[in-house]
Amino acid sequence: MSTVLVLNGPNLGRLGTREPAVYGSATLDDLRAQLVADAPELTVDLRQTDDEGVMLGWLHAAVDERTPVILNAGAWTHYSYALQDAVSMVTKAGIPVVEVHISNPHAREEFRHTSVLTPVVTGVIAGFGFESYRLALAYIRRNAL
Repeated sequence: MSTVLVLNGPNLGRLGTREPAVYGSATLDDLRAQLVADAPELTVDLRQTDDEGVMLGWLHAAVDERTPVILNAGAWTHYSYALQDAVSMVTKAGIPVVEVHISNPHAREEFRHTSVLTPVVTGVIAGFGFESYRLALAYIRRNAL
């Protein structure tokens, strides 16, 4: 069975209670259930961390294990060059990384308009709530597994 990593960065563990007007009222457990239902033939390995070092380790493992990644890096999206380097290692190995955002960063504060990850990811899906993840999963199922 193939695996897809669904990696979530800082504060995303608070989904369901954090700014529901922006992020909705569903939780990461709700997201996991949706993705598993969408792709029952896959192992959907959904993780969340507030520790950047842990995230880097997961991306290094994605290279070693040749595992496609759906990535919502949260605030790290806008400034983490360490994360950019790790994502670049994954994509340069020919493994897709799809950057996702629940909200549309371009419709929010100006600092959210720039992603340091976008130049090194396979593609970006933003602004569709959890549907952003589902679209990313559909892409990976069709093109990477």
